[in-house]
Amino acid sequence: MDNLLAILALTLFCFLFWQQRRQSEYAHQAIQHYCKKMELQLLSVARGSYGIQLPDGKKRLHTIYEFEFSSVGDDHYTGKLIMIGFKAAKFNLPPYRMAEEY
Repeated sequence: MDNLLAILALTLFCFLFWQQRRQSEYAHQAIQHYCKKMELQLLSVARGSYGIQLPDGKKRLHTIYEFEFSSVGDDHYTGKLIMIGFKAAKFNLPPYRMAEEY
């Protein structure tokens, strides 16, 4: 019986790990797409933290991804993406310098 519980626990752990990796891939794609749309250069992506309560007060399990980007090439800023499941729920970027067109 102990072996069965250990196998079940290992299977659950592997499933959760696989789902987290899949969510990380979706988050990276969403961030790349967003940066391309906003004409920003993506520098790095990292999983930040997990949470239960969203910033607007709703209770939902979510993951926050932090990413660094550059707007003109010689600076960098840190933005955040809130993922709910496999969906990009909200991007939060600080004010940044925009490239001047000559």
